[in-house]
Amino acid sequence: MDLSIVDLAPVRDGESATEAYDNTVELAQRAEALGYSRFWVAEHHGMADSIASTTPEVLISHLAAETETIRIGSGTVLLNHYQPFKVAETFASLDALAPGRVDLGLGRATGIPAADRALGTDRQKRDPDEDHAEKIEATINHLYDGYPDGHSYDELQLPRSDDDVPEPWILGSSPSSAEIAGELGLRYCFAAFIRPHLAEAAFETYREHFEPSPLGAGPDEPAGMLAVNAACAETDREAARLRATAEASYQRMRRGVVGSLPPVEEAIDELGGVPEPTPNPLPDGEWPRSISGSPETVADLLDQLTDRVGVDDVIVQNLIADHDDVLRSHERLAEGVGL
Repeated sequence: MDLSIVDLAPVRDGESATEAYDNTVELAQRAEALGYSRFWVAEHHGMADSIASTTPEVLISHLAAETETIRIGSGTVLLNHYQPFKVAETFASLDALAPGRVDLGLGRATGIPAADRALGTDRQKRDPDEDHAEKIEATINHLYDGYPDGHSYDELQLPRSDDDVPEPWILGSSPSSAEIAGELGLRYCFAAFIRPHLAEAAFETYREHFEPSPLGAGPDEPAGMLAVNAACAETDREAARLRATAEASYQRMRRGVVGSLPPVEEAIDELGGVPEPTPNPLPDGEWPRSISGSPETVADLLDQLTDRVGVDDVIVQNLIADHDDVLRSHERLAEGVGL
C-alpha cells in the first residue's frame, strides 16, 4: 500500500498562521523521511483563524523547497474559483521549480457565502458538474498542449521543466466527480471523510466510464486513491481518545461551525465521553467517517476499506488537536503499514 498525507495547516489555540505553516513543513519533512509517497495541502477560504491552508500553490512552492523527494500537491485546487489557464500556468511554474514532484489535484466546493462572493464565485450554477468538467478539460488542454492549430488558445505557452508535466488528479466525494475523472481518463481520489457511504459507488462509476486520456494526461488503466481520516496511537483506546477531536469537529460542522479543532478534553466533554474504538473488522457495509486504532488495527482497517473499492493508495487526513500527536500518529501508521 502506498500512503500519503493531506494537511489543512490547522491554526491551534494561541497560534498564528506562521506556526501553522511551520508545523506543516515539519510534517512534510517527517512524511518524506518515513517513506510517504505524497504530501498534499488543502484549499479553504475565510476561516484563517482555524485553517491556514488557503492557497495551496503558495504552500506547495515552499514545501517543495523544504523537501527533496516526496511529491507535493494540492488537495485540492477549487477550480470553481479560478480560470483554467491561470491554474495551468501556476502549476506548470511549480513543476518547473520542482520537476517531477508536483501533483495538481482538481476539485470544486462552495464555502462560506462571504468568501465565495469575495472570490467572485457563482453559487447558483444550473449544472455545476458540466461547468466543472469543462474547466478540468480546459486545464488539461493547457497543460498538455491539447488545443488544435487554429484554436484561439493554441499559441499560449506555459513555463516548463525539461520533460515533466504536473500530474493531474480529480478529487471528489460523489459518483458525479468519478464520472468526470473516468471520461477524461485522469487519476481519481475519493474523499471518504466527507461522504464515506458513496465510496464504492464512486469507484464503480469511475471504472465504468474510464477511457484513457487522448493527451496522455492520465494512466492507461483506472488509478484511484482513497482519502480517509485516521488517528493512530499505541493502543486502540488511546487512538479513540485522539479521534474525539475529529468526531467533535464533525458535530460542530453539522451545527454550521466549520474549521474549529477542539482540544481532546474539550472534544470529549462535547461528545459526552471518549468515542468507542473503531471495530475491527468493520461490520459489512459500514463506512465510518473517521477511523482510529493501534498501528496494526489501522493497517487492517485500511486494508478492508481499500479492498472494498479496489485501490492500493491511501491519503490520510487527521484532525488531531496536538501537533506532536499528529506527528506520532503518522509515524505509527507508517510502521503499521510497513513503509
